Amino acid sequence: MTRVSSSTHTPQTLAQKLIARAAGRSQVAVGEVLTCQVDLAMFHDSSGPRRLKPMLDDLGAKIWDPNKVVLVMDHYVPAQDADAQRIVQMSRDTARAWRLPHVIDSEGICHVVLPERGHLRPGMLCVGGDSHSPTGGAFGTYMFGIGATEMLGVVVTGEIWVQVPRTLRMLWSGQLAPGVCAKDMMLHMIARFGMNGGQYQAVEFAGDAVMALGMQERMTLSNMSAEMGAQAGLIAADATTCAYLRSVGVREEALQHAEQWHSDAGADCEDFDFDAASLSPQVAAPHSPANTRAVGDYADVGLDVAYIGACTGAKLEDLRAAAHVLRGQRVAQGVRLLVAPASARDQAQAEREGVMQTLRDAGAQVLPNSCGACAGYGATFEEGARVISTTARNFKGRMGPASVQVYLASPWTVAASALRGSISDVREML
Repeated sequence: MTRVSSSTHTPQTLAQKLIARAAGRSQVAVGEVLTCQVDLAMFHDSSGPRRLKPMLDDLGAKIWDPNKVVLVMDHYVPAQDADAQRIVQMSRDTARAWRLPHVIDSEGICHVVLPERGHLRPGMLCVGGDSHSPTGGAFGTYMFGIGATEMLGVVVTGEIWVQVPRTLRMLWSGQLAPGVCAKDMMLHMIARFGMNGGQYQAVEFAGDAVMALGMQERMTLSNMSAEMGAQAGLIAADATTCAYLRSVGVREEALQHAEQWHSDAGADCEDFDFDAASLSPQVAAPHSPANTRAVGDYADVGLDVAYIGACTGAKLEDLRAAAHVLRGQRVAQGVRLLVAPASARDQAQAEREGVMQTLRDAGAQVLPNSCGACAGYGATFEEGARVISTTARNFKGRMGPASVQVYLASPWTVAASALRGSISDVREML
């Protein structure tokens, strides 16, 4: 294992700083493999008790610190069949047996409700039993997804090995046009770098256009770093981060040094430049997020379903965007508009603002606060359906039969397309 001399300080990336803190070091070098203390472990009804309980029982082991574990019921709820009922009941029974104090049951998608409940703070190192766990990186937190065997090690020891990654920094300058948002930025980057473009690295999102985004838009960027193959998708903590965390009840003392969590000037990053002002709405055609081009390239592709759901497309800001487009109008004849708000809290706020009523008036069917169709549960789609969706992935067979054609887009684009019955450029309606 390579050691960095403590006599000279090398400028550190945000990823290096976060890993160094978790490893009890002042600085670290790319490529080092370190034992890190885990601040929080999150798993859900699919990745959690049904996989971990048999292994823990075999070992005769217990969870190292139940207060540092969050269980979210979001994949199999509401239960659709006997199998789902069994999995959900096992999760609830196990949570009681393990005396887990932090259980979020049927109130939203794990990546949204975790920060919404104040569980994430700048400077933490966290793991999640889900591939989109890099969402936590939006809060200046090093968070990444792990499998059941690694999670077993974490929940028994509170530790995990981490190899310090190289940082690929996405620098976005300029200002996004109306109707263009974080989802478009992310699809554009995935098209450029491919599904493995950031493999085993940390991707950091930076620049004026990124820092101008609200927290929920930043969460979309960090979330979909997983589609680039990155381990973590990081954004420096700033006043926007702290304001959000205060709003969800994080205490002031936990935020005192929040803004130290940024990359140092001169840190060793590989930089890539993007112009936000020139970005048009983006659409990913079946069957890959990397199969992305500008919305105009798919003009007049007819649709059967418009789906506004998932952690990348149904947060409060996403619901507001869709309502802005749909207000006072009805979706095209023959198009089903399905809306699955990402959390009960966001849905309640959208109700107070009249956003949900606007969506219903436009013809939307409102679905439960769960992963739903994105994870292949609940509202999947019929044979041969052509769908435009705010989800993160459009792999063949993920959201119904293999014949289902899923196009990915932002909530702005999905709402505009629902109105016309075909893939449409929202800028023509704003």
